[in-house]
This record gives sequence, structure tokens and C-alpha cells, in this order.
Amino acid sequence: MQTRLRIWKDNRDGKSILLSCYHLMTGNMVRAIAQGEFADQIWVDELLRRFAGYYFVALEQYDSDPQQAPLVWQRAHHAAADPAVSPVQRLLHGVNAHINYDLVFALSDMLKPEWRALAETQRSTRYADHCHVNEVIGKTIDAVQSQIFGPAWPCSIRCSGNSTSA
Repeated sequence: MQTRLRIWKDNRDGKSILLSCYHLMTGNMVRAIAQGEFADQIWVDELLRRFAGYYFVALEQYDSDPQQAPLVWQRAHHAAADPAVSPVQRLLHGVNAHINYDLVFALSDMLKPEWRALAETQRSTRYADHCHVNEVIGKTIDAVQSQIFGPAWPCSIRCSGNSTSA
């Protein structure tokens, strides 16, 4: 992730905006897992890995043959390459693809094989861990704002898609 991010930033690739955000959020998730913030650390760690796997598979598909990538990712990558699309729109296209598309598959992969056998308390634990993922991600928003969009965010120049500094 870090190598790809560095290359994309050096090349001013619009996909670096989502990956910068994803890198920050993943780091926070890894720390939360390591600090024992989840009831089932192993399950959450596997969910994090599967979720990332969907992103990187779609990226590989897009890189090798854009038409083979899921349509939502085709649209996100096209938006990332379009200079008329603002940085925040690029981020939101990618976040939409990853959360509303990839997360559904990752959760299904994890829950489908076990769901019928889980007791209600175990289901509640899975749900609580999933909700805590959202809390960890939510705590990353300020870092995304300051590190990706800069301390002047929000401002009309950055929102307009104009890449010049204020």
C-alpha cells in the first residue's frame, strides 16, 4: 500500500487521494486491533484483510483491463483521472465503491458460512465489532482532512478542482 501510494503521489495520480485516506484508516484499524478494542480481534483482522483484498483485486483488474473491473470501480478510477473532478469528489467516488460495493462482499464472505450457527450473543458481538470499526474510521476523518486536503480545507479553491494553492 505504501509503495503504491508513494508512486501515485509522485506521479500526481488522482487515485492517491483514496489510497491516502485508506492508508490512514487502515493504520488506525490495525492499531485498534492490536490494542484489543474488539471483542473478536481475529475476526475483525480477517474482515480488514478481506475488505482490502477486494480493493486490490479490483485495482489489479482495472490496471490490466479496465473493462474487467467492477463498474463502480471503473467509474471511481475514471473520476480519479478526470481533472474536472475535485479532490473530495475523487475521494467520495472511491469511498462509495469500497464501502457500498466491496464491504458487502467482505461481510458476506465472513458471515455467510457462520451465521446460522452463531448464537444471538455471538451475532450481537459481530455487530458490535462492526459498529466499532465505524467508530475507528470516524476518528480518522480529521486526519484525512488535515493530511490529505490540507489545513485550509474546506475552501472554495480546493473544492473547485483547481489544483493551485490558496
